[in-house]
Parts: sequence; structure tokens; C-alpha cells
Amino acid sequence: MNTFSRGQKGKLADLGVGSSFPVEVEVNAPGFSADVSCFGLDANDKLSDDRYMVFYNQLASPEGAVRLELSGGKARFNVKLDALPGSIAKLVFVAAIDGAQTMRSLGASSLTLGSALRFPWSGADFGDEKAVIVAEIYRRDGQWRFGAVGQGFNGGLSALLQHFGGTEAAPAPSAAPAAPQAASASPAAAPRVSLSKVTLEKRGDKVSLDKRGSAGFGRIHVNLNWNQSGNVAPAPVPAPVPEKTGLLGRLSGALGGITAGAAGGRKRSGGIDLDLGCMFELADGRKGLVQALGNAWGDYNGAPYIKLDADDRTGSVSGGENLWINGDQFAQIRRAIIFSFIYEGVPNWSATDGVVTIAVPNQAPIEVRLDQGGNQMMCAIAMIENQGGQLSVTKMVEYFEQQGRTSAHELMDRRFGFGLRWKTGSKD
Repeated sequence: MNTFSRGQKGKLADLGVGSSFPVEVEVNAPGFSADVSCFGLDANDKLSDDRYMVFYNQLASPEGAVRLELSGGKARFNVKLDALPGSIAKLVFVAAIDGAQTMRSLGASSLTLGSALRFPWSGADFGDEKAVIVAEIYRRDGQWRFGAVGQGFNGGLSALLQHFGGTEAAPAPSAAPAAPQAASASPAAAPRVSLSKVTLEKRGDKVSLDKRGSAGFGRIHVNLNWNQSGNVAPAPVPAPVPEKTGLLGRLSGALGGITAGAAGGRKRSGGIDLDLGCMFELADGRKGLVQALGNAWGDYNGAPYIKLDADDRTGSVSGGENLWINGDQFAQIRRAIIFSFIYEGVPNWSATDGVVTIAVPNQAPIEVRLDQGGNQMMCAIAMIENQGGQLSVTKMVEYFEQQGRTSAHELMDRRFGFGLRWKTGSKD
């Protein structure tokens, strides 16, 4: 693999790169977050079509020529140059920082283009800028080329958008403390990019969303992602929790007979396995659990109207772990606590660089980072509640560790008062 330095350029053909390849941007932002984006520019270096800004709030260009997958501190752009329209002459990859930090606070970071080249950079290359133009892929004389830029930029993502000629959608006013909402454009107006994102910074921070349609909130997506490269030596395995008898309660209908599985200690593994799940309480008082442990996958179309996707055992799936909530049946749900626990590997939460994103259709995504934890086994991340028809999300980020014969699952249950009964469970 070739190592490029700032200012170095090369033809993709000379580098053995075809028309389809991944571009991975890994940003080491300890204790804060950085947003990675790709701007598709025209021959005048302008974002003449806002649909060609690919970032956390718009994960693909219209025809799918550029698709973004986010995983912890890494962004992977799957690029198909042959699918780009002739109006796109350049792809520019950028990173911007939220909050009070600046580029100098970054650690060792890099951009990798397939297996052809790597461009390393770090905060030591910058000062107090809020963003960096990392690299570009551009068309010249009928050939695609790569350029390692590494240029600091004083403004953040919004300033970058303005610099490239894009148009930002204005937030819609709201009386409630809701997420910013993109203003509707008239049919004749060009599409506008909504940079709105809600990051719940402190424990107890809350945001409330109103329905956008008559049916409900639509298909709500809860995603857990973490740093795939954070493998470290596993922690000592605590003594297993003796099995307890009992069910989750005598739940009726579709919820009857679900067995609660509690993890009985970390497994030894070279990889990272964070599990996503939730405890729920329905409007009629029924309570239960959705998680891979014990194969309690849930149900999207029937009670509990919450469904877990396939379990990512290694962290190698770039999409992480995903939970779906039927927002059109949100009236049937009273509350759900979203949690994650370490099933294998990783002795501490700081090594995971974990983040949960709650995406409600037509609303700004809500981000909760799994910060401040130590070597505990479980983290209660966020509480989703039905408060008079509003969807309320509160950052919890409380950590739990097995105490004697009491599992971390059960301790978390006691903290939030679900009243479930527990027994040791397994995913095998």
C-alpha cells in the first residue's frame, strides 16, 4: 500500500484503482465527535446539487454512486465512479468537529483508498481550525485522480457547506424542546441540505418530538456502532451468575412465555461484541425484553412493536447493531430503555468509542455517545417514552456491573423499575 503525504497526487489508474472502491476516513477524536462528509462538486468546484453532499443526515447520493456507512470513529464511503453523472467532477472528503474542541485535539487519523493508498494525518498538523479538507478525487483530462489535501478550515460543517456553494435548510420553529426540523422547500426550489443533528451531551438531557403524520412516527431506527479497531486484551472473567428460575411475568398474547436472559459474565474473545437491546413497558402494562441473548428478538408488526436485527458478534458489520420500533404503533408503547452490554472482549467502555443514533423519519437524528464508563458490563443508554403522544428521548448513560449473584441486567432492571424476573441466558 502506498503512503501519501500532504499535497501528493496520483492517477487512480497508476495506483491500480478501478471505478469502484471504498474510501475510509478514520478520525481519532478522543472524548468528542467529528462528522465526516463527502461533497460532490461540479466543474466550478461548487455543490450545485445539494443531493451530492453525503453525510450523517443523507447517507447516499441519488443514484447510489456514493454511499456512507458510519462505524464509531470511522466513515466508509463506497464509491462507484461510473455511476456518477457527468455534472460531478470532484469528490471532496472533509471532517468537521462539534463543540468547543479544535483540530489540534485530534489524535492519529487517516484516509485509506481501498488497498491502494493511505494518507495519515493528525491534530499535530493543524491549529485551531474546526474542520479539515482531507482529500479529493477529481476528474482531469478524462482520468480520475487522487489528491491528499490535509487543509485546515476555520468554520465547521455549516461553513464548509457555504464554502462549496450549498444551501442549508433553516430549522423550523417549535414551541417544544424538539429536534431542529428542516424547512419545507417549494416544489420549484432546489433541494436543501439539513445539517440538523441533536447530540445529547449530558446525562438527563432530553429532546421531544411531535408526530409528522396522522399515523404516527413511522419506522424508528435505533443503531449501535462502535470502533472495530478497539480490540484489547480481555478483562478477567467474573464468576458466572447462578441460574434463577422464573419468567418475565405471566405475559399474555404475543408476549406470553418470553424468558429473560441475563449475561453471566464476559466471554473471552479477540473481538468486540457489544449487544444492543431494550426493556419495554407497553401501554397496557405488559413488560418484557428484546435482545439477542435468549433469542428474544421481538416483533415489529405485533406486540411489543420492537424488533432487533441480526446480532453482530464481532463488530465487523459496518452497520453495527440495529433495533426497529414501529412508530405507527407508538401509542401502544409506554417506555423503552435502550441498553448495551459487553458480551465478549473490551474491558472498558472508552475502548469501544460506542455511539447510539436514534433516527425518526423526517426528523433530525438523535445521537448519544457511550462515554465516561469504566470496566462495567452494561450501559443503560437512553430512555424512550410516550409522553402525551410526544416521543421523548432522554440520555441516561448509566453503567452496571455484576454484584455477587446479581447480574448487571437485574441491577439495571431494579434501577428503572421494570420488575422482570431473571435467569442466566446465552446466545449459543
